[in-house]
Order: sequence, then C-alpha cells, then structure tokens
Amino acid sequence: MAVALDFIPPFDPGIFDFLAARAVAGVEEATAASYARTLSLDGGHAWFQVGWDGAALLLDYQVEDSSDAPGLVARVRHLLNLDHDPAAANRVLAGDGLLAARVAELPGIRLPGCVDAPEILIRAMVGQQITVAAARTALNQLVALSTPSRLPRGSMTHLFPAPADIAAGGRSILRAPQRRIDSIVSVAGQLAEGSLTFGAWDTAESVAEKLLPIAGIGPWTLGYVCMRVLGSPDIFLPTDAAVRNGYGLLRGDSLAVARTIKASELTLMAAQVRPWRSYATLHLWRVSGEK
Repeated sequence: MAVALDFIPPFDPGIFDFLAARAVAGVEEATAASYARTLSLDGGHAWFQVGWDGAALLLDYQVEDSSDAPGLVARVRHLLNLDHDPAAANRVLAGDGLLAARVAELPGIRLPGCVDAPEILIRAMVGQQITVAAARTALNQLVALSTPSRLPRGSMTHLFPAPADIAAGGRSILRAPQRRIDSIVSVAGQLAEGSLTFGAWDTAESVAEKLLPIAGIGPWTLGYVCMRVLGSPDIFLPTDAAVRNGYGLLRGDSLAVARTIKASELTLMAAQVRPWRSYATLHLWRVSGEK
C-alpha cells in the first residue's frame, strides 16, 4: 500500500522531469509525475516508486530487510527535497527582477537530491562536458556491468553498477577521452576500496578537500555533487552551459547571444540571491530546457 509523504507546500513536480531526463534503463523508470528505481541498502535489495497525483506524493516500495524501510523513506525525502521550505527561498529569489516572474510561476521548485552519494559522483564525472542525453547513453551502457536485482520490478531489473563493478570493467565500456576514463575508473576504485568516502554528513568544504585534489574533478563536478548529495542551497555553476543559456533566454537574448555570456557576469548576477543560488540554478536550467 502506498504511503503519503509530507512536505512543505507548494510542490512543483518538475523534479520528475529532471530525473526522467537522466533515468538509466534497467535501473530507473520515470515520467512527468513519477519516479522509480532499484537500489541496494544495508540489509539487501529494494525498489521504490513515488508519484504525484496533483495534491499528494505517494510512495510504494519493497525491501528485502524490513529494517531498511526507514532509511529508504529518508533517502526518498532527500531525493525530492521534501524538507525544503519554498517560501524562504522564494522571498530572496523574487527580489531579483529577472527571476521574479519565474518564481511566481514555479513557487515549489525542488533541488534534486540523491539516494546514493558515490553513484552521483560517478554520474557527474561521466556527464562532464557532454549533453544530458549523451551521459544517459553512457550510463545505460555501464549497466552491463551491474548486479541483477533480487527484487526486479517491471523494466527495473538491475542495480546501478557499484564502484567495484566500474573499477573492474569500466575501461571496456566507457567511450570518452582517455584521461576522463582514467579518472572515472580511478575514482571508482577509490570508492570501492574505501579510501574515498563522502556523504550527507560532510560539508561543502570537506567534500572539496576530498574531491578537488583528484585528477578529473573540477569546480563544476564539485558543485553538482554538493547540490545533489548535501542538498547545499547556495551552489552556483557559472560555467554550466544550461545555466548560461537559461540566463540569456530569460532576459530575452537569442540562443546565439546567450552563448557569449561570460561566467563572471553570471557569478555577479547570482551573488544577489545568496544564500539560495542552487534554486536560481534550477530556475535557469528549467528555462534552458524549455528553449
């Protein structure tokens, strides 16, 4: 039986579109109003599905070990940013003349979180400097390395590949510049052996200390990981193409003109909406996706 998840209204279901665009075949299923996936928890395998009916968020799930149920619910809450108070962010964002209309139109926008920190780092590294669609294709191919789920449901037959899987077989699957493949496989190995650990207990500063010294991880990857793993509300990605394009389109530029905007101009704009720059990023991503 599905259980209702409480949240601080309003809730904008656009977060499901974000997850759907990145859904990995065999692991995840998503629509404009639902998201489902397999995952591995402390006690065993699991799956969940969460859907929006226009008024409520309903969660259905199955776990091998009943003691994993509270942790699964907590992960889903983090994934959908359900403890966020939209009003607090909107008061600041609406003070920016460029964002005000978007905030009024989408007052319940949510910061996508995650259900597994190492997975987000691997996904971010695979997605560096390529389109969302290209990253999804690469991740779909990596599923060939993954473990079959003991609780398959529908098309969700496998777990997302574990770091050890990618460390062992990633070179035969990944198609990217050699230096990026080397970085991804190296990081997967560090995650698998436990020499690299990070998660929701970290701060943005401690994650930076762990990740930035690693070859192949730069400010964009760090910022994206902090947004999704820590739920950091004040991250801005001035070198992100979708952020740049969204900003230009929002102020009325053609896409060609938007592509000429400098990161320094974006950084200056975003400084006006501290400490909620992550949510400004979401609004700009949304505008870019509507082009």
